[in-house]
Amino acid sequence: MTSAATHSPAANGGEARCFEDFQVGERWTSAPTVVTEEEIVAFARANDPQPMHLDPEAARAGPFGMLIASGWQIAALSMRVFLQAGGYGKTPMVGMGVDELRWTKPVKAGDTLVVEREVIETVRSKSRPGVGMIRTRVTVRNQHGDAVMSLVSLGRVPARAQA
Repeated sequence: MTSAATHSPAANGGEARCFEDFQVGERWTSAPTVVTEEEIVAFARANDPQPMHLDPEAARAGPFGMLIASGWQIAALSMRVFLQAGGYGKTPMVGMGVDELRWTKPVKAGDTLVVEREVIETVRSKSRPGVGMIRTRVTVRNQHGDAVMSLVSLGRVPARAQA
């Protein structure tokens, strides 16, 4: 993988990567994913049962004038497409938190989303030298190139033994 290049996570053969293998500027872009009305309603029914996500008729009278996806659905989608594409390969990434989560535009049925991830920081743990922290910026864009969601995530990965 090259620094600051767009790549497929599967390009590394699905092999495990250690902390030292991640480079600041490394980028990944997903294949386009279409969000359907059925998915919006099913996610809302299970996780965010508000009228603007559940009922197209009620949503028309709501603040967006149409059925829209829950922001939590888009956050989950961003993780799902990354992992389905090979994610970090066989690396056991442990999520440690999310910062700066923003939903900037509504997502409606039929929108096509692309997820972009960029490694923005790598820090070896001082207290646990066998692990490192990888901070990534995630941006989800619609078919018009508009950002609909952004976040910064922090994950922990194994590191090679230091000499």
